[in-house]
Amino acid sequence: MGDMDTVDTDPGSAREAEEEGEAVAPFEVVENPLPRAVLRPNSYWLLDGVWRFALDPEDRGVRERWYLGHAYERTAQWPGSVEAHMDEAREERHQTPPWQDKVVAWYERDFPLPDRRGAPPPTTLQLTFGACGYETRVWLNGRVLRTIEGEKAHLGEYTSFSYELPEDGLRLFNRITVRIADTMDAEIPRGKQQSSVYKRGGIWYQTYTGGVRSVWLEAVERNRLRSRVGVVSVVEDRLVRFNFTTHIHDPGCYNLRVCVYERGRREGEPLAESEFPLRLLAGEKQQRVVLEVPGARLWSPAQPNLYLLVARLEDERGNAAQIETHFGLRKVEARGRFVYLNNEPVYLDGILYQPGTATYEEMRAHLRAMKALGCNLVRVHIAGIDPRIYNLADEMGMLLWVEVPSPHSSSRRSRENHHAELLRMLALIETHPSVVIWSLYNEDWGAQDIATNAETRDYIVDTYHYMQINHPQFLVVDNDGWQHVSREGRLKSDLLTAHLYTPDAVRWRELLDRLVRGEMEGVAVNPLVVGDPFFYRGQVPLVVSEWGGFGFPDYGGPADAEARAATISEFKRELRARPFAGDIYTQATNIEDERNGLIDAQTGELLVPERLLCSREGGEG
Repeated sequence: MGDMDTVDTDPGSAREAEEEGEAVAPFEVVENPLPRAVLRPNSYWLLDGVWRFALDPEDRGVRERWYLGHAYERTAQWPGSVEAHMDEAREERHQTPPWQDKVVAWYERDFPLPDRRGAPPPTTLQLTFGACGYETRVWLNGRVLRTIEGEKAHLGEYTSFSYELPEDGLRLFNRITVRIADTMDAEIPRGKQQSSVYKRGGIWYQTYTGGVRSVWLEAVERNRLRSRVGVVSVVEDRLVRFNFTTHIHDPGCYNLRVCVYERGRREGEPLAESEFPLRLLAGEKQQRVVLEVPGARLWSPAQPNLYLLVARLEDERGNAAQIETHFGLRKVEARGRFVYLNNEPVYLDGILYQPGTATYEEMRAHLRAMKALGCNLVRVHIAGIDPRIYNLADEMGMLLWVEVPSPHSSSRRSRENHHAELLRMLALIETHPSVVIWSLYNEDWGAQDIATNAETRDYIVDTYHYMQINHPQFLVVDNDGWQHVSREGRLKSDLLTAHLYTPDAVRWRELLDRLVRGEMEGVAVNPLVVGDPFFYRGQVPLVVSEWGGFGFPDYGGPADAEARAATISEFKRELRARPFAGDIYTQATNIEDERNGLIDAQTGELLVPERLLCSREGGEG
């Protein structure tokens, strides 16, 4: 990676200096890694810091062309949420009420044109948002920008997106204007944020939207590899399938060189390398290439072996563009009653994690505490998180179960939005060996008519098949908790999962026994399977994917921490005495009204004994 620079000038200073002919302070060097897994060895410039800020409650900004000039009365810190900025902007001492139905906010800042003299030609400037939305529109010096995908308005608030800045629109000093809009629309992916259907309270949380991750400028090559890499390994042959995305302005013949190094050992001969000639047209194209890595060590929670991938795309004139990332070789399967990792059965000692508004530093502490609890898997519950957490899980050896943030109503539009969100997440997450399981839906949120609407079931079946064909490196759960879809007696889910909640030990044993016997009704809140009849007979792994939820007396739980730990230990023993493939304790930390965490959300300190959720000798997976 090149120097990690940031624009840290006062939001008004660059414009004033331009007008007065003064020198502008240079980019200040700070240590602040980008929230992404695939990096470039090029310079980048963070635009985090103080931005001009204005709410637009009547949505007049576009009509009045605020992007051409507007008198901003306030400032706000980026990254940060619109909700926090609304609170900061209050004029009276009491807190501003949360927004209702819709919110529109504008952000603006200036930046000096970066010095690209050290960058190899031909380069362009790329503007990237780590996460922002739900709807984001961007202007450069009053000129509307389109994303690399051609969108005038980017939709989605959980993953990164980028713009190429037009060279003829750049000046010595420049102005970026951003309009962010969000609504309570139940047909867009909301996770557990409140909506027009589910209001805040209980398990439903406050909204958290806006520019919630870093934004940066990057010097990128005109013809390049995009910063997304899919990795599929077949551990029996030590072959690795890399999926690259090329972004080309100038069609022609290119050469793709792929090298694999020991992690942290870039010098010397690579472990494996190969070249692939490509004839590329203008636009974007996905290309799979295969590389043999002899003697490669596999990735697992017990031995999280990682390698460095360096990929270089070169044109006929010798201009080259490079990306790099870490990856691991691993294979996950569901066969019979067991989940297999690298052809060995593995029991999933899991915990449910809802990070909410936690910072990256807090999430890092949480993950380490979950490891100390003896977990080898974390189920990240219908939330978009800082992608550096995936990197940390790769490094520390923690399996991850990720989920598409759900819409809150079932319709053709909500399914289209759900599918678009899935594709955005896949493009940026399929590098990581730690990510092993995906949930399409949870407890039929956003698919409430799953039992009665064949169109809803058809979408889930088609999406499951899409994942099987295009992303075979993952296990896929269709609708976690209950109401899994069966078609002609074939379960369209790699796992049969159930959410079971009871504080009574006798009732707990009864539910587990009925589940193991293959009873589909009367076990969870809803029948376990919908569609055609499904006969369990041990043909798929059984996972109790939510259980526990034991808080203290004010949450209907044990009297104290010692009693809670004893109850958890007893319930865990009952699970391990039966042929389950894994279980997910609910949950890691307290969040809003849910007061059942085992880890202090602020400090990361354990509130129960270490290894409480571990069922393995030595505590390893």
